[in-house]
Amino acid sequence: MTTESLLPIVQRALAHAKRPAIVEPGGRFTYGDLLNASANVAATLTAECGQLDQGRVAYLVPPGCIYAAVQWGVWRAGGVGVPMAPSHPARELAYILDDADPAAIIAHASFLDSVERLATNRGVPVFTAQALMRHRDDGWRDPDVGVDDRALMVYTSGTTGTPKGVVTTHANIEAQVRSLVEAWEWTEEDRILHVLPLDHVHGIVNALSCALWSGASCHVLPDFDARKVWERFAEGDLSLFMAVPTIYTKLIGAWQEGSDEDKMRWSGGAKKLRLMVSGSAALPVRTLERWREITGQTLLERYGMTEIGMALSNPLRGERVPGHVGTPLPGVEIRQVDEAGQVQDSTQGPGELEVRGPGVFLEYWRRPDETAAAFNEGWFRTGDVAVVHHGQFRLLGRASIDILKSGGYKVSALEIEELFREHPQVCDCAVVAIDDPEWGDLVCAALVLEPGSSLDPFELRRWSKELLASYKVPRRMMVLDELPRNTMGKVTKPAISDLFRAAELGEADPDKG
Repeated sequence: MTTESLLPIVQRALAHAKRPAIVEPGGRFTYGDLLNASANVAATLTAECGQLDQGRVAYLVPPGCIYAAVQWGVWRAGGVGVPMAPSHPARELAYILDDADPAAIIAHASFLDSVERLATNRGVPVFTAQALMRHRDDGWRDPDVGVDDRALMVYTSGTTGTPKGVVTTHANIEAQVRSLVEAWEWTEEDRILHVLPLDHVHGIVNALSCALWSGASCHVLPDFDARKVWERFAEGDLSLFMAVPTIYTKLIGAWQEGSDEDKMRWSGGAKKLRLMVSGSAALPVRTLERWREITGQTLLERYGMTEIGMALSNPLRGERVPGHVGTPLPGVEIRQVDEAGQVQDSTQGPGELEVRGPGVFLEYWRRPDETAAAFNEGWFRTGDVAVVHHGQFRLLGRASIDILKSGGYKVSALEIEELFREHPQVCDCAVVAIDDPEWGDLVCAALVLEPGSSLDPFELRRWSKELLASYKVPRRMMVLDELPRNTMGKVTKPAISDLFRAAELGEADPDKG
């Protein structure tokens, strides 16, 4: 196999051909296995679809070796990977197919029923992932794929609007990976337990791609199960773990239900990992502290977006400040701007974060106006507001959804949420706003209570008035069994706002304190 035309991540895999790349319940696969399988995928795609030349290929494949082989195969054939989530209903899969307009769809055999009708209605060919991997073409040679060619199109979560296809190039992905490999000191000896969905940057780049770039091994649990994760920790051979806050909450719950013997084994195994990371949503300080009590691990919090990869991180070595997301990662530039888009000093208080660097995305797919609007003189406008405390950034929330303007004052929804989580009877909280003629943004809080708890909203308001300025105290409260979330654990706040609006119209009955 010649290496001149191979993508860098594929070239690097050649040096690790005999090392384990993916370990999953179904088997153990080396980098050599991954190289052969991805070459077969690329050869068949090219034979069936012609030269892809940055054409989109959508795939619906569970985590594991097959996923990695399909992703690499699409890249090696010169295509743009469009990962889809197995958890998504047909309507959401249809939206992605209509927007991405792929040249082909690759589906795991178990997911064929989910896409065949959608593909037929759109005239798009469907290939079974397993069949593509078995195909053999000894005459296959990787075409020249430029590092500036489009490589991946990941759809935003849609928590604040219609999902958009975020297009990154091979150079963007390499920059994102190199930054994290340097900051978090990845090596070929690392073993990461992977439990994240593979239709988001967290799972695709931070966990899978960093591992495969480094020659490390990625141990995959296709379906999250808290006890299985703890048992895997207990084996004592892992070095990294990455998850979202809701996963850590579930793990804490499972640990608390375990026997004394289980707790000892599980905690002992978890202590042996060199790094545990939390991201994709705000990590409650109470969760961080409880996790540290159980495992001895201080979770590393970081900040990123689909459009930029990771931008900020607490240090691997050094103090990690709870509730903060650290400082800029290698190769990333950060600045703060005021509401007029003018650059401000970090000492001037809260400001919107703007990011520049080689990892920043290329474009929103077929949305040139939105792409142009997303940049300010070459800096990506994140829409996230932050303040610098203790030399590190602390997020205050999305300018469009978490920064409320009530009674003439600016209010951070995240600040109120973190306070309410400190109440002994509150398990979780989401703060939103609805329009109000008197207040502008009427501050509303949706609460999830601890099991067996009951809470009088009037009492909770009295409690919060002692700790918050009056204009920050929620004027409407609602108790829910659980907060609506997407697959990455992010709360879908528009859905909560709708509940409060319905209540104002008499269609629901929230508790009003």
